Amino acid sequence: MHRGVEVGIFLRPGIDDDNAVAEALGNLAAFRLAGVRRERLLWQVLRIQTSSAQHHYRVVLRHPDRILDTGFRSDLGRILGELSDLTEDALRDELRAAERAGLQVVKVRRVEEDVDFWRDDFWNFMGGPSGFAPPGNLP
Repeated sequence: MHRGVEVGIFLRPGIDDDNAVAEALGNLAAFRLAGVRRERLLWQVLRIQTSSAQHHYRVVLRHPDRILDTGFRSDLGRILGELSDLTEDALRDELRAAERAGLQVVKVRRVEEDVDFWRDDFWNFMGGPSGFAPPGNLP
């Protein structure tokens, strides 16, 4: 199975129902991209919980049969950018129209963030994977 492409969904603070907004953005972006490319795509909209009780969203897409090409991420980012200009009401209207056109809405899935401790600032301060060393003095 191919890993696919992940793109962050960044919401401005103060949105009443951020799950619904992220769900609409992720589903609409994936559905539109599948239509533009005339390909069947699989996707998930993730709410990623961090250890500090914060969260952020991502949409993860893949093609069921092959690896995605290099332009895929930029196309998805462009579509998300276009959708981000919509108001919450306009976004809901777009989602209902897409459902009438065949979109099967994928519900937000909650996951815990998996922290990569080896890429953490603590390890960078300690000299990275090579041990203690001042920055820039590695062979």
